[in-house]
Amino acid sequence: MLKINEIFKSIQGESTYAGLPCTFVRLAGCNLRCTYCDTNYAYYNGKEISDEEIVSKIDEYGVKCVEFTGGEPLLQEETPQMIKNLLDKGYNVLIETNGSICIGCLDKRLNIIMDYKTPKSGMSERMRPKNFDFLKKTDQIKFVLMDESDYDWSKKVITENKLIARFDNILMSPAYSVLSPKSLVTWVLRDNLQVRVQLQIHKYIWAPDEREGV
Repeated sequence: MLKINEIFKSIQGESTYAGLPCTFVRLAGCNLRCTYCDTNYAYYNGKEISDEEIVSKIDEYGVKCVEFTGGEPLLQEETPQMIKNLLDKGYNVLIETNGSICIGCLDKRLNIIMDYKTPKSGMSERMRPKNFDFLKKTDQIKFVLMDESDYDWSKKVITENKLIARFDNILMSPAYSVLSPKSLVTWVLRDNLQVRVQLQIHKYIWAPDEREGV
């Protein structure tokens, strides 16, 4: 059983999978309270659903890519086993996790997107740098930025932990409606920083207060 906020089909709005069809499993509950959070409706709202019902709904949508998100999906102890079950069935499974919970227990076939929180999120002190050691080279590390101080802080984390040399996909994203994409691109080009700038494309397709997908 998992406490689920919603299951829906949409396109990936972020990461290197952006634009691809995906089934999202949004789990209820989060241990962080980021200042820019756009899914606070998942903090508490959800219902217990059996593993069989979850898999049946995923199968019904007919999309081979599945992402577990939240909230924070690793707050629920049953999440890693559910992920393993889907991987065993041949699904391409992603998880978006916030970097505050140990990821060492996760199946190595899983595609991890770790959203490493910056100071302006209010949650940077909760991050676990040790999690970098559990990531595969092909996993993804994302920094959501609110201003240039967040950019400078993220650049320092990248440098101190040698992230560009260790991982293929370092992502930087401007917080929607807070930081202009042009500003972020300007800083990245100025510094020749080898990161991927990304936008939350689902927010340009659906209104920010509209639930995306079907």
